[in-house]
Amino acid sequence: MVNDSYESGEVVLIAFPFSTTTTKKRRPALILLDTGDEDIMVARITSQPQSSSFDIELKQWQASGLKVQSWVRLHKVATLEKTLVDRRLGKLASSDWSKIQSLLKQLWD
Repeated sequence: MVNDSYESGEVVLIAFPFSTTTTKKRRPALILLDTGDEDIMVARITSQPQSSSFDIELKQWQASGLKVQSWVRLHKVATLEKTLVDRRLGKLASSDWSKIQSLLKQLWD
């Protein structure tokens, strides 16, 4: 999927690499930015309830293609190669995406 382009707010299934090994774990992620080359910036999505003020609960998680109630972890951001994307799951509802954009703006301002 390296030649594909992605939109901010898309949910994908991606093989996240562990930093200490060559092992990867497939998990959902939120596209924050397609850099226009072979990379994308993503935030992890988890089914574990909120544990930080940087976690955003997805109210309309089913519309995003997710199978269970989920949270976006905005403090778990990575720039990864597009080749790690397994498949697209869906796109966030506009209300969920707006909450994420608002928190990102607060974090980076």
